Amino acid sequence: MHLTGYSMLLLLLLLAAITPFLMMGISQIVQVKYPTRLKDTTYESGMAPFGDSHIQFDVKFYMYALLFILFDIETVFLFPWAVAFDRLVQSLGLFPIIEMFIFIGILMLGLVYAWKRDALRWQ
Repeated sequence: MHLTGYSMLLLLLLLAAITPFLMMGISQIVQVKYPTRLKDTTYESGMAPFGDSHIQFDVKFYMYALLFILFDIETVFLFPWAVAFDRLVQSLGLFPIIEMFIFIGILMLGLVYAWKRDALRWQ
């Protein structure tokens, strides 16, 4: 049986949907279970828990995470474009270069906005 097109995609999606449940089931079967009073505490390190479990994080940590994701996604989009750059320019001319400058310009506007709002200042 030779899978092509949508049948291969359907098989891949089915495998992706089943894999997490399969892994959790296998871990339940093979894990070693020796419950003790110490393991039932909050931490397994042997230290007595102290303080409140609810800790408020400053918003700046989330801002840094969002900015990291923004520029990480930029890299994900730039890499395939750079790999196929020669073929793109040969077939489409200057259009891919102009398109990438627009993409980078939009990201730079986001960076300038974050900079003006002091989202990059660590306090």
